[in-house]
Amino acid sequence: VHMSNQAAQSLRVMIVDDQKAMRSIIRNLLSQHDINQISEAADGLDALEKLMDRRQPNPDVIICDLHMDKMDGMEFCNKVRLSKIETIKTIPVLILTGERDELSLEVAKQVGATAVLGKPISAPDLCQHIENAVGFSFST
Repeated sequence: VHMSNQAAQSLRVMIVDDQKAMRSIIRNLLSQHDINQISEAADGLDALEKLMDRRQPNPDVIICDLHMDKMDGMEFCNKVRLSKIETIKTIPVLILTGERDELSLEVAKQVGATAVLGKPISAPDLCQHIENAVGFSFST
């Protein structure tokens, strides 16, 4: 089922990456598909704080880097999955990484990543994975 752009516009995405440049690249990829409700976090700790902030609606999907200072993608993903708050626990987490090490990628899946994607990624690929994660499609 193809959703309209309305679905894309109502989709909330959180980008977690310690590189500002990378966050803006991902933001640009998403905006090509009318996804503009984007929040950003610089690392896993920052992201968890934002998720715990009840004034903000939870993202529908989180795109997260693997290697970050303070709290990396593995630990962040693990904490999300172990959250006592059901609405946080079930948020799909897409790990986006330049990492090619099979073991790391396997561990990311074990801690509950919805998918592990390689950098660089194209907008259509990224959006396809988001569609898979949220369970409906919005691209034309």
